[in-house]
Amino acid sequence: MAVTKIHPIKSTLKKALDYITNPSKTDDKLYVSSFGCAVETADIEFEKTRLRAMNKGNNLAHHLIQAFEPGEVTPETAHEIGRQLADSILGGKYEYVLTTHIDKGHVHNHLIFCSVDFAEHKKYISNRKSYGFIRKTSDRLCKENGLSVLIPGADRGKHYAEWDAQRKGTSYKQKLKIAIDRLIPVSADLDDLLRRLEAEGYEIKRGKYISFRAPGQERFTRCKTLGESYTEEAIAERINGKVILKTPKPERTGVSLLIDIENCIKAQQSAGYERWAKIENLKRAARTMVFLDQNGIVRYTDLQQKIAELQDGQEQTAAALKTVESRLSDMALLIKHIETYRELRPLYDEYKKSRDKEKYLRGHESEIILFEAAAKSLKAAGVSGKLPDSAKLKADYQRLAAEKDRLYSEYGKLKKQLREYDAVKQNVDSILSPAQQREQEKTL
Repeated sequence: MAVTKIHPIKSTLKKALDYITNPSKTDDKLYVSSFGCAVETADIEFEKTRLRAMNKGNNLAHHLIQAFEPGEVTPETAHEIGRQLADSILGGKYEYVLTTHIDKGHVHNHLIFCSVDFAEHKKYISNRKSYGFIRKTSDRLCKENGLSVLIPGADRGKHYAEWDAQRKGTSYKQKLKIAIDRLIPVSADLDDLLRRLEAEGYEIKRGKYISFRAPGQERFTRCKTLGESYTEEAIAERINGKVILKTPKPERTGVSLLIDIENCIKAQQSAGYERWAKIENLKRAARTMVFLDQNGIVRYTDLQQKIAELQDGQEQTAAALKTVESRLSDMALLIKHIETYRELRPLYDEYKKSRDKEKYLRGHESEIILFEAAAKSLKAAGVSGKLPDSAKLKADYQRLAAEKDRLYSEYGKLKKQLREYDAVKQNVDSILSPAQQREQEKTL
């Protein structure tokens, strides 16, 4: 499990970078890396990128922290997860410095990235949507690396003490909910359930709201604070086997998975829910058969072949998308270094011709550092002699960016289709009896 938080850096960027790259926290800088800039000159390069933006905003950079559960991950794995997170959320367009701290009881990553991208010189928009993408990406990477993941929304609105108590199995609220769920199927009505809770040691306080207090608990817990399914009305409805109706939802037109009634806890606890699930399954089965007919799927092998084709198409599109993203990142970096080199070359030539280089350096230290870093990067990229045309490179970048958007759209469509066909196949497998499954090679 990894917890994330992000905040802007409006001043003292150098101080923040010095803090996250502290040798005593990063095993003598073993767990320090960067992208699009040198660790030592990141603050200077960030500022140079910001100066090229029309609307740079007030933020110098953004600081993202990714903290892991104690003992759950090694520093090496944590750093790699941090790098993948940075590359995924920043798209190879923002300079960043990534470090992994190992001096505390839990391993955690610090990611500081420029507030403006060096490809199009647009500022990073930090809001609920962008943070949601960070959270989702972090969870995906944790899952891929065998780490635990927070359940979205499950702990919303809880104080830390309550969340920690539930995690350790000591939450009074969680134990009360388990007790109520266990007693609902055997209770005749709400009063009967309350009597059974009293027999288990709970103190019940009746009034405008029903409240409970377990042995050793300091304060009473009201029913309504447990959640929508634990209000007095909801508990009574559940005991009577009636479905708790919420805001009506529009009729579904797509294919949905059949409900596994035999293994559904809600169906076992509520006869009303079981009846609804059976009727809903008939509707979902009907929509499944309509889908097969509309898409010309007659044989089971046709369905398998279509799914295989969609999987191949999705894998090929994902590979092409990854290649395009890598090329875009490389091209954006090349354009950045070329523009920096061209802009600062006259100043660097003056520095070389200066009789008092030390004095000249004191007045133009940042510019000279940036020029030498750009020259070094261009040499490493194999660029020598005449520099490539920046205008042509930018035009190529825009064409490649358009291709990336097209591939993203295509990937999304394939993903949606594959999800739909997978649901259809699972429904067909559930509908077919063992005898029919032996005949599935013939027709559906």
